[in-house]
Amino acid sequence: MKVLFLCTGNSCRSILGEATFNHLAPEGWQALSAGSQPAGYVHPRSLALLAREGIATDGYFSKSWNDLSDTPDIVISVCGNAANETCPAYLGPVLRSHWGVEDPAHVEGTDEIIDAAFMTAYRILRHRIEQFLALPLEQLKHDPERLKAEMDRIGTLLP
Repeated sequence: MKVLFLCTGNSCRSILGEATFNHLAPEGWQALSAGSQPAGYVHPRSLALLAREGIATDGYFSKSWNDLSDTPDIVISVCGNAANETCPAYLGPVLRSHWGVEDPAHVEGTDEIIDAAFMTAYRILRHRIEQFLALPLEQLKHDPERLKAEMDRIGTLLP
């Protein structure tokens, strides 16, 4: 099963989601990430945070959803609601859920404030990913309505 973490720029939140999911996922599950308007780079603070958390960062890059080689089974949009951000809608016959997380790349202030925003985004995504992976996934793969309901519920959880 392939899970796509989707946002606009594909430089922070979707990369954090992809890397964290792949770090925690059982065999047979894989995350991808993409953006509708990719930034063209992965934010250095995202890579530094992942490395501090012991999560591999090799091979992650900012890309367009048009460049995906595989069609995902599940799409999780991670755009937040700040600054009138519009989250892209992935087109295609996939299960979709929204796990809004505010974009740490737009936070201004001291290094401590910015780092804290990145950590908050990571903690929210990790918590939701852990909750998702704790579901009876083999059962839910065959019950898309229940899986969607569970995913939508998880998208409201905070650590």
